[in-house]
Amino acid sequence: MRSTDTPAHSAGSATDALGAIEVVGHAVERRLNADLLPLLAEADLLDSPAIWGSAATPAGAFRLEPVRPGRDLELLTGWMNDPEVAAYWELAGPAAVTAAHLRAQLDGDGSSIPCLGLLDGTPMSYWEIYRADLDPISRHYPARPHDTGIHLLIGDGTNRGRGLGTTLLRAVADLVLGNRPRCTRVIAEPDIRNTPSVSAFLSSGFRCSAEIDLPEKRAALMVRERALRNLL
Repeated sequence: MRSTDTPAHSAGSATDALGAIEVVGHAVERRLNADLLPLLAEADLLDSPAIWGSAATPAGAFRLEPVRPGRDLELLTGWMNDPEVAAYWELAGPAAVTAAHLRAQLDGDGSSIPCLGLLDGTPMSYWEIYRADLDPISRHYPARPHDTGIHLLIGDGTNRGRGLGTTLLRAVADLVLGNRPRCTRVIAEPDIRNTPSVSAFLSSGFRCSAEIDLPEKRAALMVRERALRNLL
């Protein structure tokens, strides 16, 4: 009897154990899926700028880090109230103004990601990496799938006017093209009146494809082609 009962009992224990493992596995899978959903959505649309790593530049190591309002809002609000920045971004005012601008992206579909630009670990610029082909701007030019757009500002006035914008634009365009294999072009649309910005784009390998009328400005459509990445 014992020799007969023992296998039956073992089989039951093994079945119960496997069932428990399966239940735990499903629970872990559900939890992981829930935790990863925002990252998966971001990865699907913009291939996760948070993990693009750093780019070596003549000015130092540069990387993008997605904005965290709880940590970064005060810094960004200060930058938005700099007169040179406010003239084109039009986000001067209390922190609530900047917070609303960030929240529209952070609560969106992942097609635009606000980032800090860190040079040798120090936050010194603000960037928006966005899917130009999914943005209203796509109605103003012949967009291609996965066109990636960039907006930027140099936050500290001491970093302006010495060619740093050109260096960083080249670095970010290289990061986009190096980490987004489906993207064939990097797009930007600075205000045509912002001569220093337009000049920085031209010096960093972009070409002015056209002048376009957007609801809030007349813009220079700047394009950097993957095919010319190593030639410019």
